[in-house]
Amino acid sequence: MRLQDLLRETNYECLQGTMDTEISAVVYDSRKLIEGCLFICIEGAKFDGHTFAVEAVEKGAAVLVVSRPVEGLKNKDVTVIKVDDTRYAMAFISAAWFGHPAEKLKVIGITGTKGKTTTTYLVKSILENAGFQVGLVGTIETIIGDVHIHAENTTPESYILQEDFARMVEAGLDTVVMEVSSQALKLHRTQGFVFDYGIFTNLEPDHIAPGEHESFEEYMACKRRLFGQCLVGIVNGDDAHVESIVEGHTCELETYGTGEGCMLRAENISLVHTPGELGVNFHVAGLMDFDAHVPAPGRFSIYNALCAIAICRHFGVGIDDIQSALGTAKVKGRIERVKISDKFTLLIDYAHNAMALESLLSTLREYEPGRLVCLFGCGGNRSRQRRYEMGEVSGRLADFTVITSDNPRFEEPQDIIEDIKIGMSKTEGKFMEICDRREAIAYVISHAKEGDLIVLAGKGHEDYQEIKGTKYPMDERVIIRELLDQGLEHI
Repeated sequence: MRLQDLLRETNYECLQGTMDTEISAVVYDSRKLIEGCLFICIEGAKFDGHTFAVEAVEKGAAVLVVSRPVEGLKNKDVTVIKVDDTRYAMAFISAAWFGHPAEKLKVIGITGTKGKTTTTYLVKSILENAGFQVGLVGTIETIIGDVHIHAENTTPESYILQEDFARMVEAGLDTVVMEVSSQALKLHRTQGFVFDYGIFTNLEPDHIAPGEHESFEEYMACKRRLFGQCLVGIVNGDDAHVESIVEGHTCELETYGTGEGCMLRAENISLVHTPGELGVNFHVAGLMDFDAHVPAPGRFSIYNALCAIAICRHFGVGIDDIQSALGTAKVKGRIERVKISDKFTLLIDYAHNAMALESLLSTLREYEPGRLVCLFGCGGNRSRQRRYEMGEVSGRLADFTVITSDNPRFEEPQDIIEDIKIGMSKTEGKFMEICDRREAIAYVISHAKEGDLIVLAGKGHEDYQEIKGTKYPMDERVIIRELLDQGLEHI
């Protein structure tokens, strides 16, 4: 592809060289340089591609895309293109390189603090039930037909995202539903195309830390960007921050929720608690009219389902297809039930901060279990405040807590446990500590009582444990199965 065609939708200045250059590849990782490529100098948290610019030319790069001057290039046989922001430019360059694949798909982007992952899978299930061919991009994986690719980021870099879109088009898919993280919006990973539907689930303080967002206001501002980049916005009308999120929007807007003013509403809500299920029933009113059942507990399950229904309504999906899909859709590591006994319930969930854990335990408490048992740990090399807060939440809401290890990374697991206990000490909650997570899981199963509701929190879909820079295989489902195969006793 010729350089001038690749940059057609990008604002730039050609500092040297020729625009007639033929490009063999688009590269932003200096380890992947090839002869004749265009190299985009990305400024990252740890590396700055500008420092590799001269080396890139020596390795055959025909074009450099930069956002600031680079010394040592004047006498080099290379075209230098200057842009204001190389990440922003990369999104448009990548879209052009892959032939603008998003234009051949219906693209659904879901942003928010909670509910993104579950809602993407619900939407995929409902649409596929109705005959659509749907790809998925999210925290757990990217799905292209029968191919499942482990995710490194909730929303990948713009180049990878466009490559995934192109593969979806090639595979014959017509729709993609994707999670859109605040970091992706901040770093322009979702530029270069327009979302057909932009979705907002909810907003609470999160990701406020060095390397993420400086403040809640910045976090909210990044989420807001989605509604200047979509045709139709579908938002949670009950959320306290919804007016700020849609401020300055350029899209049509719809609302969902439980409030009377919401265009799609859940009414007549009732909890379902049987030996085989924790779920919820409700009536869908407003833009649609039917009864719904979701085999997942709590108010957040209602919002996830309503959001999915609101999206799928635009695809003309029938009520029967929606009802069927809602009853069968499952998401790994999101209030995922692992069947062991009808006498107690065991769940796996990704709740890994105080906000998520409080929401989860409060929801489970509504089902009036004999005991609510929470097993959790906290990640290493992360805020100690998170550990205090999670300890306090579990101590306040659970009847019994087992504190264990999560991903200690480069910290000592026992040091993390001691921090959690500081939060626990602010409550009267009963607890014990078992540093080894496998032993902790064995303990809660073998000591389960009839009527218990047990949640293993923090790992969710993860199938590893990160220790001293190495990821060791550790899937809680596998651990449970192995323990039972080894004859672990339970009631």
